[in-house]
Amino acid sequence: MAFRVAVLVSGEGTNLQAILDSVHGKDGVEVVGVASSKSGARGLERAAGAGVDSAVFEIAGYEDRPARDRALGDWLEERRVDLVVLAGFMEILGSEFIRRFEGKIINVHPSLLPAFPGVQAIEKALEHGVKVTGVTVHFVDEGVDSGPIVLQEALELPYPRDIGQIEERIHQIEHRLLPRAVRLIAAGSVRVDPDNPRVVLIEE
Repeated sequence: MAFRVAVLVSGEGTNLQAILDSVHGKDGVEVVGVASSKSGARGLERAAGAGVDSAVFEIAGYEDRPARDRALGDWLEERRVDLVVLAGFMEILGSEFIRRFEGKIINVHPSLLPAFPGVQAIEKALEHGVKVTGVTVHFVDEGVDSGPIVLQEALELPYPRDIGQIEERIHQIEHRLLPRAVRLIAAGSVRVDPDNPRVVLIEE
């Protein structure tokens, strides 16, 4: 029985491509759907190139955000997904959606959470003059980038600090870390500590 993954995107979809290249069709993992919040997202082309079913869920096409979230959730359930991966999905998902797929949603974020949650995390890190930043893959809860942490990788920041160069290095880490998290979860190697739900245990 394949472990069924859906990926949510909003733009270029480079993290989606990393998953398609290194996880899809391997070790029993299948990407069975790609959903986008924007009709022109490059991620939709990447899905088509891999032969993966895709759909667009723009809020403008629905009565409100909860209606969009319900339609998206129905689409995911029709595909019997085991894991929902937010890979550059730049919109908030409502509490109803999060509860519907509780424990089955992960996100990749360009900082070492809990530092610099939310948007413009790289810019915030540079403004604060931190010496180290990085990438976090975490389970999604109803807060902003506040769910239990699955994997992290640190990046020492050079000086002088060129934001374009740092963004490129952050993306390189994301492209390694997110597929690794998907593989570990698919293999059953990831579980939340029953004594402390903030702690995720990895058993490789």
